[in-house]
Amino acid sequence: MRTSIATVCLSGTLEEKMLACAKAGFDGIEIFEQDLTVSPMSPEEVKALAHRLGLTLDLFQPFRDFEGVEEEILLANLRRAEAKFQLMQRLGMDLMLLCSNVGTATIDDDKLFAEQIRRLADVAARYGVRIAYEALAWGKYVDTYQHSWEIVKLVDRENVGLCIDSFHILSRGDDPAQIARIPGEKIFFVQLADAPVLTMDILSWSRHYRVFPGEGGFELDAFLGHLVRSGYSGIVSLEIFNDVFRQSNVELTAVDGLRSLIWLQARTAALLGSDAQDYPLELDALPGAQQALGFDFAEIRTEDPELIAGMLAQLGFSFLGQHRRKPVQLWCAGNARIIVNSQRSRGVTATVSGLGVQVPDPVAGRARATDLLAKPVLRHHTRDEQELAGFRAPDATEVFFGSVAGTSLWETEFGAHRQAPEEAQRGGITGIDHINLAQPWQAFDESVLFYTSVLNLQARPGTEVPSPMGLVRSQVLRTEDGCVRLALNIVPKGLEAAIESHHEYPEHVALHTDDVVALARRAQRAGMEFLQVPANYYEDLAARFSIDERSLATLKELNLLYDRDEHGEFLHFYTATVGNMFFEVLERRDGYDGYGAPNAPVRLAAQFEHNRFDRH
Repeated sequence: MRTSIATVCLSGTLEEKMLACAKAGFDGIEIFEQDLTVSPMSPEEVKALAHRLGLTLDLFQPFRDFEGVEEEILLANLRRAEAKFQLMQRLGMDLMLLCSNVGTATIDDDKLFAEQIRRLADVAARYGVRIAYEALAWGKYVDTYQHSWEIVKLVDRENVGLCIDSFHILSRGDDPAQIARIPGEKIFFVQLADAPVLTMDILSWSRHYRVFPGEGGFELDAFLGHLVRSGYSGIVSLEIFNDVFRQSNVELTAVDGLRSLIWLQARTAALLGSDAQDYPLELDALPGAQQALGFDFAEIRTEDPELIAGMLAQLGFSFLGQHRRKPVQLWCAGNARIIVNSQRSRGVTATVSGLGVQVPDPVAGRARATDLLAKPVLRHHTRDEQELAGFRAPDATEVFFGSVAGTSLWETEFGAHRQAPEEAQRGGITGIDHINLAQPWQAFDESVLFYTSVLNLQARPGTEVPSPMGLVRSQVLRTEDGCVRLALNIVPKGLEAAIESHHEYPEHVALHTDDVVALARRAQRAGMEFLQVPANYYEDLAARFSIDERSLATLKELNLLYDRDEHGEFLHFYTATVGNMFFEVLERRDGYDGYGAPNAPVRLAAQFEHNRFDRH
């Protein structure tokens, strides 16, 4: 499948965008007219640069407000179009996007639309240009792809076909199944965009909230499947209007875009099964997606390992050993393994820097990640040490593939083989429940796609949580059985500098236990510093739930938080923050599967107060 991307998706100058697209691996680009208009490069220079970079120039766009007008306006539109055809010749381009009229149409008549587009096609033919007619979802008279197809049939010119745009179809709730009935040769171009499911006017939704495939709520694998069945064999492109993308690193955004198309091809190929071979659009598969089996480890980077070691000991972890040649410690409790890494950590008080995920086949996991353009993490290892396949996520977290529990050879590098665990006392740490990662505002959507595509996690509906620092957007990614859960929290824009210096937005590792009260009491006796929960919280808790006075007193004494749903109960506590991270310890009772969402504002406010007083 040939891939392309509209230059409007990206930040920077036209030259920077072209360089980034070529570096990412796109086959071609769409030239958005404004990008060319403001560029210091001449059309001939743009053409030459594309040739040097190995990029095709696939679509010139947009040409707006043409059809459905009086004759005088039409003649002006034809003159305008001819000037663009001449410009396209200088660029070496032969396909122009014609959007259905939004602003100047005054005559609602399909035969007139067709007659006027036919006249445009005749002018275009003199320049060797084809016209791809697109129905905008907010078009004045033509706003569905079915309607635009009827007009294309009326035009009846070889150089006039359709542009199919997923957003304009799916945002209206239209059924894309009829795309399969359109002859593939009359579909001249395809633009894909995903989007979060929002309730707002379509124009604003389109202009600000489009995202790459896999980052929103549209079923684009089914959409692409309908396109494949039409017999289409041309270019599949991305057209994304997104305020964040146009402010973000152009190279990272380009890679994110191509990753989304690689992922979507594989999803669609799997959906079509063996039928995919019957159609001309070639879809590349990926190495099989594996079900993650659990966390292998969580890694904390710190220049002072004693800070973290003390907290782990208070929580009941055992020190397994120091790496035989690196300043790295391994701590274990139940199935939870925490690596405390002091390499290259000068100036880092403490931060969650990496995680390992157990999969049936780490080699296949590495191959899939590589095909999805994940950037490898290079960690030096000697011949007798296990090589861990690692990749850097968009949020800079290092993600590693590990073997199933009990077979990790890297443990032996910490001094000795791990002893068979004794029967665990009640109230001990049993494993890692989830890991909470703070996301830079510009990396959130990219991170969602990375973790869902590379780790085969499922995205759950997002939530928003109020905090003293602003509204926090949060999204959980997890396996179906919940053995691996990641919670991504977006850092409000403008707070990055404050976070760096004051640690006001920390990440955390959540550990589960079968008796959080017993564990909290032992940790308290060991000198653990807990996050202090305000007394007002417990008054509210007593009003919301029927909790006996003795249990409420225990919660208050130990700074435990509580939630309940129709399935069960959830008890948890937070440690004090060290550097940019802390621990959460939780107990799930009787099928509770959430994260104590009602308590998140309490935690954020308590941490804010604690940090505020620390600074003063």
